[in-house]
Amino acid sequence: MPAAPSWRQRICPLILRVPTLATPARQNDSRTSDKYKSIDAPSASAALVILHRVRFFAAKRAILQSVSLIASSENSAKQLAASTEPSSLLADYATLFKLRVTTMVVITAAAGFYVGCLRSGVSPLSAEMVEAMAGIAVVTCGSSALNQALERKTDLLQRRTRNRPMATGRIGLAHGTLVGLLTILLGSLFLDRVVNPLTGWLTLLTAVGYVAIYTPLKRISTINTFIGAIPGAMPPLIGWTAARGRVEWPGIALFAILFVWQFPHFMAIGWMYREDFARAGIRISPTIADTRTAVRSTVAQALFYATLMIPVSLWPYALGTAGVAYAVAAGALSLGYLWMTIRFTRIVHSPDLHDVDHPSHRQPARDLLHASILYLPLLLAALMLDARGRLLF
Repeated sequence: MPAAPSWRQRICPLILRVPTLATPARQNDSRTSDKYKSIDAPSASAALVILHRVRFFAAKRAILQSVSLIASSENSAKQLAASTEPSSLLADYATLFKLRVTTMVVITAAAGFYVGCLRSGVSPLSAEMVEAMAGIAVVTCGSSALNQALERKTDLLQRRTRNRPMATGRIGLAHGTLVGLLTILLGSLFLDRVVNPLTGWLTLLTAVGYVAIYTPLKRISTINTFIGAIPGAMPPLIGWTAARGRVEWPGIALFAILFVWQFPHFMAIGWMYREDFARAGIRISPTIADTRTAVRSTVAQALFYATLMIPVSLWPYALGTAGVAYAVAAGALSLGYLWMTIRFTRIVHSPDLHDVDHPSHRQPARDLLHASILYLPLLLAALMLDARGRLLF
């Protein structure tokens, strides 16, 4: 006895024949009439119901897909509009002047000024301090503006910098260059006349080194990291000269602290954003073509300078600029900095170096970056609290 046909075998032929059922057969077409003689009215009704349901669900799916597509298009349009929406000139100036970087420069310069004032036996809380920090801040803002003028094209290639005002054209080349030149010149002249000539000239030379030497060198050689650390370490020495009027060993020790501190800090940044830097053609150790060579060079430099940070951080104590409390704090902080750097060196063994966003090597770099940001202000605070000298208010 043959097996009974399944429900699919019974229904599917009916669905395929329904469109013809909906149209009256021609009177003179005997083939069409004979073809459907075997289909009774209940079967045709059932087929129509099934067909309507199939069409309903197909239409529902098409509507939902259309709505989803429209919503996705609207979200993309909103994101594009948000990214291209013109910012206020004030906000653009804040980005152009890199206010966070400028704030860090002023903090480190203020530390140098404070310790220098204690050495001189005068109060650091004075109008002279405000004048010195204002002049240093103005020159720093100008340097940032000229840096972005030179890097406007490479900034456009990097995700973290592509929305900068000069990269997007919200601030024109002539506008940004003029603002940068004026602020550098006026700030340096102000320091020369109001504070002392040495401070004015050191600040001007720092700006020239950062803009005219370090910035172009970034696309030429990896030595730019070492060269760029020199102007980066100048603020505390400039603060010292603003207070004392001359270059002395304690001021050089402060310079050395900031110089050495930068390398683990920047190696962490370079490793985290190496894809961005490579896209812009910036030559640093993390962007070396061979990934294994890049990671070895990166961790070697970070580890060397983190180890060097221990004796360098103790130099103010050796010079008598700070006491035992500072030495203990500096030693503990520097050992912690070294420990975070050692953790960072483990990325050498990561099997996922080809994946730039993989947490096995990106997270240690992020941890080292956070540790470096905490280390420097804590070290300077310990130095200021235990600095030798008379504090007069």
